[in-house]
Amino acid sequence: MSRDLYDVIARRRDVRTEFVDEPLDDDVLWRVLDAAHRAPSVGLTQPWDFVVVRDRAVRSRFAEHVAQQRRAFAEGLDGERAERFGPITVQGVLGAAAGIVVTNDPGRGGPHVLGADTIPDTLLYSTCLAVQNLWLAATAEGLGVGWVSFFREPFLRELLGIPERLRPVAWLCVGPVSHLEEVPDLERHRWRARRPLAEAVHRERFGS
Repeated sequence: MSRDLYDVIARRRDVRTEFVDEPLDDDVLWRVLDAAHRAPSVGLTQPWDFVVVRDRAVRSRFAEHVAQQRRAFAEGLDGERAERFGPITVQGVLGAAAGIVVTNDPGRGGPHVLGADTIPDTLLYSTCLAVQNLWLAATAEGLGVGWVSFFREPFLRELLGIPERLRPVAWLCVGPVSHLEEVPDLERHRWRARRPLAEAVHRERFGS
C-alpha cells in the first residue's frame, strides 16, 4: 500500500508567511484545479466555481479588508488571548502567487437534487470537499495554501462580481513556498492544542 497520500495529508499546512516571490506555473495550477473539480458532490451537482485572482490591485484591496477584520477581531480579545493572538498572521494574500476563490451555488442541480432533499447543506459540504482536494493536490505539487476566513461575504462578492446567489466559501492563497512548518501555526503560538484522535472516536453510540 502506498503511503504517499498519508504523507501529503500529514504535511498539509495552512500557510501564511512561507510564500516566496515565484510565479505559479499554469500547468501546475490547472492540475490542482482539476483535482478540486474531481471532488465528490451530492447528486453530481459540482456546486463549486473557482475564481483565480492574480491582479495585484485586487489582491491589495482584499488584503486591506482582511486587515480591518483582523483588527476588529483583536479588539474583542482580552488578556492572555489577546497576547497570544498578537503574533499570529491570518493571511498571505500578497505574498502568495495567486488567490483562488471557491464559491458554492446552493441552486446548482435544480429543485430536486438526488441526495440533498433531507440535508440541503450537502451542496456546501461538497464544495468544502473540493477545497480539500485542491489543498492536498497543491501540497503534493510542493505548493502552499492558506485559507483566509477573515472577510465579509458581501465585500468579496462586490470585489469579484460574484452573483448574489453564490456564496464565497474560501479565498485560498496559493503559491510556491520556502518550506512547510512541521507544527501548525496555531499550535506553535499556543492558540489551541491538537485534539487527540481517541477523544473524537466513539463506538456504537456517542459518548461511549
